[in-house]
Amino acid sequence: MTTQREIAERLGLPVHPPKTEVFDLVAGTNTDPKGHVRTVSRYRREPFGLYLARPLPGQPTIAALESWLLPSLGLRVTRWYWRPGHERDLDFYLDLVDIRTGDAQWRTEDHYLDLEVRQGRDVHLLDVDEFVLAVRSAQLDSDTAEGAMRRACAALEGITRCGYDLSKWLRDNGIELSWEGQPLQGPVPEPRSLPPSE
Repeated sequence: MTTQREIAERLGLPVHPPKTEVFDLVAGTNTDPKGHVRTVSRYRREPFGLYLARPLPGQPTIAALESWLLPSLGLRVTRWYWRPGHERDLDFYLDLVDIRTGDAQWRTEDHYLDLEVRQGRDVHLLDVDEFVLAVRSAQLDSDTAEGAMRRACAALEGITRCGYDLSKWLRDNGIELSWEGQPLQGPVPEPRSLPPSE
């Protein structure tokens, strides 16, 4: 039997099980995929999802993030705050995730596929190679993989149809995101400063 590591080495790709995160609303923490428990600056629940903002201590290029977990779309939508000299031409990063909600905790399982959105300009599907490897090595079962690919294609098609306007596509799906670092409408300011701390 071929092992996951052998498949990965043959294809020149890393293999890892789906990354999971825990968002503890009571403790005000986020446990990242490596098991590090991080303090969350702000949580906010809305009928359509969960907002969080937190710093990224020790991360050399990104100082902080804001994310929305959107269970109905199977997406985590993130805005990053870059450290000086590491800015990227990127407005939103979308992770395809399974989201389990709860009163005290939310949990996500990453399904490898990601989208990068440059508002009003383009959207790109990423990590298809990693996704294929995960399917081939049975990290994702066929139903989960098909669901992730369908959600990725729906997001890609919808954002493109809306002129690469993520906010418009989300509004078409009954979701209105607000960000601590910008008003509801308008382009993402560049460069962004860190979100205010409480």
